[in-house]
Amino acid sequence: MKVRIPQGPSQQEMLRKVQQAQENMEKKQEELNNREFEVTSGGGMVKVTIMGTKEVKAIKIDPSVISNSEEDMEMLEELLIAAVNEAITTVEKTTSDEMGKITGGLNLPGLGF
Repeated sequence: MKVRIPQGPSQQEMLRKVQQAQENMEKKQEELNNREFEVTSGGGMVKVTIMGTKEVKAIKIDPSVISNSEEDMEMLEELLIAAVNEAITTVEKTTSDEMGKITGGLNLPGLGF
C-alpha cells in the first residue's frame, strides 16, 4: 500500500514568497524610518517629535513650565524623559506591528528589522 503525501508549495515558490516578504519589509522599514511620531507628556506641556529611526527631531516646551525654581526644572526634566521614552516606545511598537502584518506574525530568520 502506498501512502500519498500531499505536496505543498515548491521550494522555488517558498523562496519567491520569502524574497517578496523581505522586499516588503525593506520598503516598510524605509517608510517607517522617514515617518515622524509626535508624543506629549504632562498634559501637552512637553511635545517630542521623533523619527522612525528613533532620532529626536524636535522638543517643544510650554512656556508655563519654565521658571527659575529648582522644583520646576526637576519637573521639566521628568516630563522630557517621559516624552522621549514614550516616543521611542511608540516607534518600536508601530514598527513591530507593521512588520508583523507583512510576516503574518512569523519569526523568519534573516528577515529581522
